[in-house]
Amino acid sequence: MMTTERNMLSYFNEFRKWIILILVAIVLFLGYQYFTKKEDSSTVEYDTALIEQQIKNVGKLVVTEGHFAEVLTYKDNKKYLGNLIAFEKKALVIVNADVTVGFDLSLVKYDIDSINKVVNIVNIPKEEIKISTDLKYYDTESSRMNEFTGDDYNKIAKIAKANIAKKVESSSLKKNAKNRFVSELSKLLIVTKSMGWKLQYDGEAVNDDSDLDVKIKG
Repeated sequence: MMTTERNMLSYFNEFRKWIILILVAIVLFLGYQYFTKKEDSSTVEYDTALIEQQIKNVGKLVVTEGHFAEVLTYKDNKKYLGNLIAFEKKALVIVNADVTVGFDLSLVKYDIDSINKVVNIVNIPKEEIKISTDLKYYDTESSRMNEFTGDDYNKIAKIAKANIAKKVESSSLKKNAKNRFVSELSKLLIVTKSMGWKLQYDGEAVNDDSDLDVKIKG
């Protein structure tokens, strides 16, 4: 009888040791999970803050400037008596224009997926073109029957601005502005890659500057 009781007591003690070991293991595992998760969460939050700060750092106005000039000849005829009599007014106009092409990086829209460590650019603003013209009039000719009026000067100003706008389109000014814009955004690519994050534009991966260049210039 005594032997049986001793065996049962030994069995109970052994069982209790295993229970204690299992409980200690569970506590240690939960503690490890808790502290590891907390550390990972802190790292992600830190990375996200750094990326947002970098986006703010590049969020500035990138501007490329250029100067254009042209000679404009303006003519207008006022006819009477079935075109038998005509009164002409004309002017030679020298047009000088200062042009700026800019991108406002503060208008770049993006989403940050901190779980998958992805920065997705969802919108890039179009370039802003500003044209400031200076017109000088030479060899102005008119008559009392067809004098220069404010409407003429407004019309000449619109024609001059439209002509300069065409020159801007065919020049390298917009291309140079976009190159500077890509250069600024590439800083964000460098930061994301150095931190083990990914950069996307409209859901598509951006792996290097050439990807960024193609996607922006389209």
